[in-house]
Amino acid sequence: MRPVLEIAGLVVRADDGKGSWIDTIRNVDLTVSAGEVVALIGESGAGKSTVALAALGYARPGTRLVEGRILFDGQDVRALDERGLRRLRGRDASYVAQSAQDALNPAIPIGAQIAEPLLIHGIASGTEAEARIASLIGLLDLPVGIVTRFPHQASGGQQQRIMLAMAMACAPRLLVLDEPTTALDVTTQIEVLKAIRTAIRGQGSAAIYVSHDLAVVAQIADRIVVMRHGAIVEQGPTAEIVERPKQPYTVTLIDAVRPRDRRLAREAPRGPAPLLALRGVNASYEQQGWFGPARGGNKVLRDIDLTVGKGEVLAVVGESGSGKSTLARVVAGLHPRLSGDIALAGTTLADRVRRRPLEQRRRIQIIFQSPDLSLNPEERVGEIIGRPRQLYFNEARTNRDAHTDRLLDMVGLPPSYERRFPAELSGGERQRVAIARAFAAEPDLILCDEILSSLDVVIAAQILELMRELKRKSSVAYLFISHDLVTVAQIADRIAVLYAGTVLELGATSAVFTPPHHPYTALLMAAVPQLRRGWLDDAFKLRGPTAQRRAAPTGCPFQPRCPLAIPGLCERELPPLREQTSGHAIRCHRSDAELRQAQTSPVQTSPN
Repeated sequence: MRPVLEIAGLVVRADDGKGSWIDTIRNVDLTVSAGEVVALIGESGAGKSTVALAALGYARPGTRLVEGRILFDGQDVRALDERGLRRLRGRDASYVAQSAQDALNPAIPIGAQIAEPLLIHGIASGTEAEARIASLIGLLDLPVGIVTRFPHQASGGQQQRIMLAMAMACAPRLLVLDEPTTALDVTTQIEVLKAIRTAIRGQGSAAIYVSHDLAVVAQIADRIVVMRHGAIVEQGPTAEIVERPKQPYTVTLIDAVRPRDRRLAREAPRGPAPLLALRGVNASYEQQGWFGPARGGNKVLRDIDLTVGKGEVLAVVGESGSGKSTLARVVAGLHPRLSGDIALAGTTLADRVRRRPLEQRRRIQIIFQSPDLSLNPEERVGEIIGRPRQLYFNEARTNRDAHTDRLLDMVGLPPSYERRFPAELSGGERQRVAIARAFAAEPDLILCDEILSSLDVVIAAQILELMRELKRKSSVAYLFISHDLVTVAQIADRIAVLYAGTVLELGATSAVFTPPHHPYTALLMAAVPQLRRGWLDDAFKLRGPTAQRRAAPTGCPFQPRCPLAIPGLCERELPPLREQTSGHAIRCHRSDAELRQAQTSPVQTSPN
């Protein structure tokens, strides 16, 4: 039987910006059959997306397809005219991008966007299109009423499934999925992966799944193709690649997704006075009133009590929308608090950063999730890193340049990078620059806001190791924001688990990973991707129905999703944060014995 897609001897060249063309894809051969999912994996820059886009006859600006045969159902894609390419890309094949938020039109209702390809290609009339949309909505477990909403009224996981519905609308023969779950939290990733697998099986489409994460593709791929530096280094059936890899690079990718049995140190010693203290902190996103912002609005932080000791790493973990990033922004003075106090070394911090003295601003620095947005694209790296030295220390240019060289060396970058612009760096290199800029201020506390989530697993592991190493060499404290419990276990002294703005569990890392856990903590642990087949189905069952993800307005916020909820109690009363052992507390009405019985086996991802 002829494959849906056949690529042979593909060569892609890119303009190096210096008048020469270099091979970025070298002699790649690939086939994908109907009903088959082939995963392209490798770290950033491996050439995965370039090959996937070439299957659609597309080359990014500054690149060109120079050699090779690309056959779609036996038809030469490179020989197609514009009309033929439009039909291929809109009807016969579909593309799902990483960021649904960027791909969806914010001004058009969701149903109209799903219907658009059906109407443009003349596949269905209005009534037939409505029936097709209803079928896709059901297949992808989306609420029926979502078709009348706009994209901003849908969650991140829903947006990704909406884009998948658009891609599946014309029942394409080939589906290209380009990192569709990379930017999602671990539990949202589960719902999208399940939807992708269901959709592919339901329609029998061939699929190319681009990813850097072997644990993710192990759940849906029939075959895996490992790429590095624009070439294929290994390929084979999924089970063979995962269980018996032949190439050292494949082993590296596997090691990057397996939990590491190591910690930065034992729990950091707690001094008599914390470096940072939050007492009764509440915050909301204000609703717009007739005469300006109205106080109140949607509360995202509820009575937060947390401390961070000098030199300590406190991780704050939770799903998207749990309030983690808002907490970091409130501490940084970038978002106002409704009530409560925040103190740094015993001194109360002003609500807004502009009202804080320069010295207080120096002592708290923040590293954002996306260096693409946080680094000035028009400044060279040396200027970016040197700015804090000038602002906080009024340092002379000569000393500033010397400091910049030391900071670059500290984060593993050569001095020559001083002259480069952010656009000339990889994602991992840009994040290293952001880290160097934070350390340039010689702070006491660094707020790390999802600094690994936009990076591939290999680069993320390198950045995490860098943060561990920098921690060893200084007395700086981290407030480490993440959705991944297993990742933070490698660096955190203590963990706070946050859900709907409420702390549900707090304790030393070893204690949090030892039963009993709060049921929400158990869910987060189970949601971390594992290499074993069957993990996705198990995690989806534990995660619970999508319709129940809204936090309860009264009582325990997790109650609608909790498998251990007590009827008549959990929906009425918020449980206290009850201490289990010294320094470990869980907010739950269930007793320790009841929780322990429900979590009888040790968590497989424990770092201990």
